[in-house]
Amino acid sequence: MTNATVEPAEATRLRNKVVDELCADGNISSPGVEAVMRKVPRHAFIPDTPLDKAYDTYVAVITKTDEHGVQLSSVSAPQIQAMMLEQARVKPGMRVLEIGSGGLNAAYLAELVGPAGEVITVDIDPSVTDRASRLLEEHGYDKVRVLTADAAEPLPVEEVDVVLVTAGAWDIAPAWIAQLKQGGRLVVPLRMRGLTRSVAFTQVTGEHGPYLESESARICGFVPMQGSTAHREELLLVNGTPEIGLKFDDGLPADPHRLDNAVTFPRHELWTGVVIGLSELIDTLQMAMAISLPGFCTMAVDEGLDTGLVAPVNKRFSLAAVEDDTFAYLVTRRTEDNKRIEYGVHALGPNAKQLADKVANTLRDWEANRRGGPSPVIRVYPAGTPDDQIPSDRVIDKVYSRISLSWPSA
Repeated sequence: MTNATVEPAEATRLRNKVVDELCADGNISSPGVEAVMRKVPRHAFIPDTPLDKAYDTYVAVITKTDEHGVQLSSVSAPQIQAMMLEQARVKPGMRVLEIGSGGLNAAYLAELVGPAGEVITVDIDPSVTDRASRLLEEHGYDKVRVLTADAAEPLPVEEVDVVLVTAGAWDIAPAWIAQLKQGGRLVVPLRMRGLTRSVAFTQVTGEHGPYLESESARICGFVPMQGSTAHREELLLVNGTPEIGLKFDDGLPADPHRLDNAVTFPRHELWTGVVIGLSELIDTLQMAMAISLPGFCTMAVDEGLDTGLVAPVNKRFSLAAVEDDTFAYLVTRRTEDNKRIEYGVHALGPNAKQLADKVANTLRDWEANRRGGPSPVIRVYPAGTPDDQIPSDRVIDKVYSRISLSWPSA
């Protein structure tokens, strides 16, 4: 569907290199996704970006920020786009609704559905949809419908086979589910307790009614959703200063002031003996903490105000937990052979040893029972569904839905 404009040979070479890498690492597994990612000129949809940046396999291109530098819109990394296209399983003749526009992904989808299918792409920001419309038309994808709307609200669109959300979502809007045909698929970057996973859901009819159940869930990162379903994490400043911030995705602890004196206690440090490879995926470890620890959160340290009260390896993001008047966070160190990483726990507060032990036991349980195994099953039920109708190891309450996380039975 692309037009006949001759592109530089370097762009073709870089695009094929990206696809070769994605095939090799398993992010591309189907001939259809491979073909469209080789065909569509990615750089043409990011016209002001140098070719080497446009064709960085694992890095997104930011296309819009606000006055504070907060990212509002981006073109996802090729790795993320390939991963989500594989999860969506788009076939010729399908009707697909993309939520979160930009143009490039809609072009991929248009190639996948073919002339008998239909693609509708929606964004709340008119500057984004104007840009997407122009780029799609310029490159021969003028049959893609581009709508400017808050896609959390009902859209004037017929039922679709696939809803593909390309902005970070904290909740599942009922309109997305209502838009799906029976048996349709919803692929969405869903944030759960501060952790984002690209989840491919299918509709299931249970004893008490329909719900969504995950088929796959992959680590990802996305610009957050705008509009009526936008949601911000809540920040708890430990000791009343911006030096140490604990971020909670689903509400602050009942009495956050109980942490006011935590940093006046000596830091308790514990090494767990849990060791991983340098490139080993830790998605299930993160989920084990999110499921097992009621006070799970993430920690960030302001580097300009850092006095050394805490010593995380990554000052911008550390897995953490709070229990009453004490908080703890994960740290790592290289093993003696420099080939692996060991996890440790630092805790501060009157009950530092007890909380450090609890976090360490969560890691050891992961190592014994979850490491290398499947991710939790994620289910989405309507808000108000009773607990006894939701099988789960952890239920996360949102505005429109209740998210269930359950480890698969052995």
